[in-house]
Amino acid sequence: MDETRRSDRTRAAILTAARAEFAKSGFQSATVRTIAADAGVDPALVIRYFGSKEQLFQAALDIRLELPDLTAVPADRLGEQVIRHFAGKWEDETFREASIFLFRTAMTNEIAAERMRAVFREQVIPHVASLLADPAEAEQRAAAVMTQLLGLGACRYVIGVPPLVELEIDTLAARFGPTIQRYLTAELG
Repeated sequence: MDETRRSDRTRAAILTAARAEFAKSGFQSATVRTIAADAGVDPALVIRYFGSKEQLFQAALDIRLELPDLTAVPADRLGEQVIRHFAGKWEDETFREASIFLFRTAMTNEIAAERMRAVFREQVIPHVASLLADPAEAEQRAAAVMTQLLGLGACRYVIGVPPLVELEIDTLAARFGPTIQRYLTAELG
Protein backbone atom coordinates (compact mmCIF):
# COMPACT_ATOMS: atom_id res chain seq x y z
CA MET A 1 0.00 0.00 0.00
CA ASP A 2 1.44 3.37 -0.90
CA GLU A 3 2.01 6.09 1.68
CA THR A 4 -0.81 8.34 0.43
CA ARG A 5 -3.45 5.61 0.78
CA ARG A 6 -2.17 4.65 4.21
CA SER A 7 -2.26 8.30 5.26
CA ASP A 8 -5.82 8.69 3.94
CA ARG A 9 -6.93 5.57 5.82
CA THR A 10 -5.30 6.76 9.04
CA ARG A 11 -6.91 10.19 8.71
CA ALA A 12 -10.31 8.59 8.04
CA ALA A 13 -9.94 6.25 11.04
CA ILE A 14 -9.11 9.20 13.30
CA LEU A 15 -12.12 11.17 12.02
CA THR A 16 -14.42 8.17 12.53
CA ALA A 17 -13.16 7.70 16.09
CA ALA A 18 -13.37 11.44 16.77
CA ARG A 19 -16.97 11.68 15.60
CA ALA A 20 -17.95 8.73 17.78
CA GLU A 21 -16.11 10.07 20.82
CA PHE A 22 -17.33 13.67 20.42
CA ALA A 23 -20.89 12.41 19.95
CA LYS A 24 -20.64 10.18 23.04
CA SER A 25 -18.68 12.41 25.40
CA GLY A 26 -19.09 15.92 24.05
CA PHE A 27 -16.26 18.21 23.05
CA GLN A 28 -15.12 19.08 26.58
CA SER A 29 -14.90 15.49 27.87
CA ALA A 30 -13.49 13.86 24.73
CA THR A 31 -9.73 13.36 24.80
CA VAL A 32 -7.17 13.01 22.05
CA ARG A 33 -5.82 9.95 23.86
CA THR A 34 -9.22 8.19 23.76
CA ILE A 35 -9.77 9.12 20.12
CA ALA A 36 -6.30 7.85 19.20
CA ALA A 37 -6.87 4.56 21.07
CA ASP A 38 -10.22 4.06 19.29
CA ALA A 39 -8.55 4.77 15.95
CA GLY A 40 -5.68 2.40 16.76
CA VAL A 41 -3.02 5.09 16.45
CA ASP A 42 -0.61 6.96 18.68
CA PRO A 43 -1.99 10.27 20.06
CA ALA A 44 0.92 12.07 18.38
CA LEU A 45 -0.54 11.07 15.00
CA VAL A 46 -3.82 12.78 15.85
CA ILE A 47 -1.93 16.01 16.51
CA ARG A 48 0.23 15.50 13.43
CA TYR A 49 -2.81 15.15 11.18
CA PHE A 50 -5.11 17.69 12.83
CA GLY A 51 -3.00 20.02 14.99
CA SER A 52 -5.21 20.11 18.08
CA LYS A 53 -8.42 18.73 19.55
CA GLU A 54 -10.21 21.92 18.42
CA GLN A 55 -8.99 21.49 14.83
CA LEU A 56 -9.95 17.81 14.91
CA PHE A 57 -13.44 18.80 16.05
CA GLN A 58 -13.69 21.29 13.17
CA ALA A 59 -12.55 18.63 10.69
CA ALA A 60 -15.09 16.17 12.10
CA LEU A 61 -17.82 18.74 11.45
CA ASP A 62 -16.81 19.29 7.82
CA ILE A 63 -19.52 18.27 5.35
CA ARG A 64 -19.29 18.58 1.57
CA LEU A 65 -22.67 18.20 -0.13
CA GLU A 66 -21.07 18.16 -3.60
CA LEU A 67 -24.28 19.40 -5.11
CA PRO A 68 -24.57 18.57 -8.81
CA ASP A 69 -25.06 21.16 -11.52
CA LEU A 70 -28.81 21.14 -12.02
CA THR A 71 -29.02 24.01 -14.50
CA ALA A 72 -29.47 21.56 -17.40
CA VAL A 73 -32.18 19.54 -15.61
CA PRO A 74 -35.73 20.31 -16.81
CA ALA A 75 -37.35 22.69 -14.34
CA ASP A 76 -40.13 20.22 -13.56
CA ARG A 77 -37.60 17.51 -12.52
CA LEU A 78 -35.47 19.55 -10.09
CA GLY A 79 -37.11 18.21 -6.93
CA GLU A 80 -36.59 14.59 -7.89
CA GLN A 81 -32.94 15.21 -8.78
CA VAL A 82 -32.31 16.96 -5.45
CA ILE A 83 -33.80 14.02 -3.53
CA ARG A 84 -31.81 11.49 -5.59
CA HIS A 85 -28.57 13.35 -4.93
CA PHE A 86 -29.29 13.86 -1.24
CA ALA A 87 -30.31 10.24 -0.63
CA GLY A 88 -27.36 9.01 -2.68
CA LYS A 89 -24.98 11.03 -0.52
CA TRP A 90 -26.52 9.64 2.66
CA GLU A 91 -26.13 6.08 1.34
CA ASP A 92 -22.35 6.62 1.45
CA GLU A 93 -21.23 5.43 4.89
CA THR A 94 -18.57 8.12 5.39
CA PHE A 95 -20.95 10.94 4.46
CA ARG A 96 -23.76 9.43 6.57
CA GLU A 97 -21.51 9.10 9.60
CA ALA A 98 -20.28 12.70 9.30
CA SER A 99 -23.79 14.03 8.70
CA ILE A 100 -25.30 12.20 11.66
CA PHE A 101 -22.50 13.49 13.85
CA LEU A 102 -23.01 17.07 12.65
CA PHE A 103 -26.79 16.83 12.96
CA ARG A 104 -26.73 15.45 16.51
CA THR A 105 -23.94 17.70 17.70
CA ALA A 106 -25.55 20.85 16.29
CA MET A 107 -28.47 20.37 18.66
CA THR A 108 -26.27 21.04 21.70
CA ASN A 109 -23.07 22.67 20.45
CA GLU A 110 -22.95 26.18 19.01
CA ILE A 111 -19.79 25.48 16.97
CA ALA A 112 -21.57 22.60 15.23
CA ALA A 113 -24.76 24.66 14.78
CA GLU A 114 -22.70 27.40 13.15
CA ARG A 115 -21.09 24.80 10.88
CA MET A 116 -24.56 23.70 9.73
CA ARG A 117 -25.47 27.33 9.07
CA ALA A 118 -22.23 27.72 7.10
CA VAL A 119 -23.09 24.69 4.95
CA PHE A 120 -26.45 26.33 4.28
CA ARG A 121 -24.87 29.72 3.44
CA GLU A 122 -21.87 28.47 1.47
CA GLN A 123 -23.20 25.39 -0.30
CA VAL A 124 -26.99 25.44 -0.45
CA ILE A 125 -27.99 29.07 -1.02
CA PRO A 126 -25.60 29.69 -3.95
CA HIS A 127 -26.68 26.44 -5.56
CA VAL A 128 -30.36 27.26 -5.26
CA ALA A 129 -29.69 30.80 -6.53
CA SER A 130 -28.18 29.33 -9.71
CA LEU A 131 -31.54 27.70 -10.49
CA LEU A 132 -33.75 30.75 -10.00
CA ALA A 133 -34.87 33.54 -12.25
CA ASP A 134 -34.85 35.78 -9.15
CA PRO A 135 -31.75 34.98 -7.02
CA ALA A 136 -33.12 37.28 -4.30
CA GLU A 137 -35.49 34.40 -3.43
CA ALA A 138 -32.64 31.94 -2.94
CA GLU A 139 -32.36 32.20 0.83
CA GLN A 140 -36.09 31.64 1.45
CA ARG A 141 -36.31 28.81 -1.06
CA ALA A 142 -33.11 27.15 0.18
CA ALA A 143 -34.38 27.29 3.76
CA ALA A 144 -37.58 25.55 2.70
CA VAL A 145 -35.60 22.86 0.84
CA MET A 146 -33.40 22.32 3.90
CA THR A 147 -36.41 21.71 6.15
CA GLN A 148 -37.48 18.82 3.93
CA LEU A 149 -33.98 17.40 3.44
CA LEU A 150 -33.05 17.58 7.12
CA GLY A 151 -36.37 16.02 8.13
CA LEU A 152 -35.99 13.25 5.59
CA GLY A 153 -32.36 12.66 6.60
CA ALA A 154 -33.23 12.56 10.30
CA CYS A 155 -36.18 10.22 9.86
CA ARG A 156 -34.53 7.84 7.38
CA TYR A 157 -30.89 7.81 8.46
CA VAL A 158 -30.73 8.98 12.09
CA ILE A 159 -33.95 7.69 13.66
CA GLY A 160 -34.53 4.90 11.14
CA VAL A 161 -38.29 5.24 10.64
CA PRO A 162 -39.10 1.85 9.01
CA PRO A 163 -41.33 2.95 6.10
CA LEU A 164 -38.68 5.46 5.01
CA VAL A 165 -35.73 3.13 5.49
CA GLU A 166 -37.39 0.51 3.30
CA LEU A 167 -37.98 2.81 0.31
CA GLU A 168 -35.78 2.70 -2.77
CA ILE A 169 -34.20 6.01 -3.78
CA ASP A 170 -36.41 6.25 -6.89
CA THR A 171 -39.49 5.94 -4.68
CA LEU A 172 -38.14 8.59 -2.30
CA ALA A 173 -37.57 10.89 -5.27
CA ALA A 174 -41.10 10.30 -6.58
CA ARG A 175 -42.72 10.89 -3.17
CA PHE A 176 -40.66 13.79 -1.84
CA GLY A 177 -39.45 15.36 -5.08
CA PRO A 178 -42.73 17.23 -5.62
CA THR A 179 -42.34 18.98 -2.26
CA ILE A 180 -38.79 20.09 -3.11
CA GLN A 181 -40.08 21.07 -6.56
CA ARG A 182 -42.70 23.30 -4.98
CA TYR A 183 -40.10 24.92 -2.73
CA LEU A 184 -37.92 25.67 -5.75
CA THR A 185 -40.45 26.76 -8.36
CA ALA A 186 -43.89 27.57 -6.89
CA GLU A 187 -44.93 31.09 -5.99
CA LEU A 188 -43.59 32.21 -2.63
CA GLY A 189 -46.60 32.98 -0.51
